[in-house]
Amino acid sequence: MRSLLVLVRHDLRRDRWMILWWCVGGALLYWSQAYGVVGAYTSQAQFSRMAVAVEDNAAFIAMLGPARALDTVGGQVAWQATAFGAIVAGLMSMFIVGRHTRAEEESGRDELVRSLEVTRRAPLTAALLVALLANVVLGAVVSAALIAYRPADPVLAGLPLPVTDSVATGVGVTLVGWVFSATALVAAQLTQSTRGMYGIAGVVIGASYGLRAVGDVGNHALSWIGPIGWYQAMHPYSGLRWWPVLLMLAAALVATVAAYVVFERRDFASGVLADRPGPADAGAGLRSGIGLAWRLQRGAVVGWTVGLVFTGLAYGSIGDSVKELLGNSDFARAMGAGVTDNLVDGFYATANVMIALVACGFAISSALRPRAEEESGHAEALIATGLSRGTWLAGHVLVTVAGTAVVLLAGGFAMGAAYAATTGDGGAVLRLGPPVLAYVAPVLVLSGVARLLFGLAPRLLVVAWLPLVFATAVLVFGDILRIPQWVRDISPFQHVPLVPAQDFALLPVAVIAAVAAALSVAGQFAFRQRDIG
Repeated sequence: MRSLLVLVRHDLRRDRWMILWWCVGGALLYWSQAYGVVGAYTSQAQFSRMAVAVEDNAAFIAMLGPARALDTVGGQVAWQATAFGAIVAGLMSMFIVGRHTRAEEESGRDELVRSLEVTRRAPLTAALLVALLANVVLGAVVSAALIAYRPADPVLAGLPLPVTDSVATGVGVTLVGWVFSATALVAAQLTQSTRGMYGIAGVVIGASYGLRAVGDVGNHALSWIGPIGWYQAMHPYSGLRWWPVLLMLAAALVATVAAYVVFERRDFASGVLADRPGPADAGAGLRSGIGLAWRLQRGAVVGWTVGLVFTGLAYGSIGDSVKELLGNSDFARAMGAGVTDNLVDGFYATANVMIALVACGFAISSALRPRAEEESGHAEALIATGLSRGTWLAGHVLVTVAGTAVVLLAGGFAMGAAYAATTGDGGAVLRLGPPVLAYVAPVLVLSGVARLLFGLAPRLLVVAWLPLVFATAVLVFGDILRIPQWVRDISPFQHVPLVPAQDFALLPVAVIAAVAAALSVAGQFAFRQRDIG
């Protein structure tokens, strides 16, 4: 028991910052929905018209969930946040469990720990307890954020948010996290690699979301297969019911027991699913730095591309119903960013920026991928051969640049296609699709910052995500918080023409691209000067 407590304390210490940021991000996801809704509508009549306009939109239902009580603030919060909140809990759980189970076995550290007075199950149990505690904190922070929200002049129905429903919303996201923690624990027993474990756990999360989406717009029985559907079946703010909690608790318990049963029957550092031996000789595509980088990152490119396609479809499916959706508030007029009175053009110009900000997630994580290769020892082994440092890193840089363009184009063309399907305007595909490429430059600026940190101070790579936080805050809260213009201008996204609300201008995009290139070159130069590892 003492060894278990020591391991739990050690794991919590390692993960304290990661857990903090996941929980803060999850709480902001829920709180921002309430804040945004209250800021967007000046009357209940506007709010109700929006609810009627979107409640039968199949694309919105597939993306967010069943539309219930959308004419109340609580109903909007539950509708817009619960599915993505469940994914946040699932990803946090997956990374925590994987980091302290399969990654520790793969690196050999778990074997060193087991050589001490530690029981066989202690590391596994410690990882599970840390994941469960992290989800409790996430749920508590979400509930506290919703309960504490008190607008100064509430004019919309459902304010202040009911305490019981707010608590249930937090409890639900905690239990979803528990289910995904347990399924991640099972996944850790199935494969020999951390990457494979993340792949299986990620498929479970994605399948839960996908089954819920298909079930909500078609066969409703499918919505009951996964924990995301169970969470939304609690109906917070729209006739709360507690019995779906039993489903999530039962699923978490069954998966946990299954994980321990499999754990006791497998060999250390092995998995139930045997790895297939690779070919004796590498294919032609793996005989270069760019080929290896593509092989390592192709899954991320495909995953982010699919995600951006769904994002673009969601925006485009709104069609010309922007006015009904946003109302006539200052928030709606701000969609034009002060450059157009056409609310539709202003909305889709802002949608392009939002797609670009999402794409930053791929660009930054792609720029950070070489660090994972370095920490695992793979980079040192490769560079010890005829592959130079510059060629090895240049391959990852090229994948980042090309992948960024691909995921952006996927989002832009999906938005144009959905708009065309909704309105019958076929020209929208080219009017809304290609302009998103203008944001390749600012997205690469943020990845360039990450690459510079990789070269100069790899221990500080967590800081690489702060520019994205800053750029998002400037876009979403710039007017509300009255951020000074000179501060906003630090964000590279502020200087890109807002097409289709504005005409495209090459000069600012070219300057931003030059800045991105300079940051990347500086990072590569710094990497060549420092020691590996």
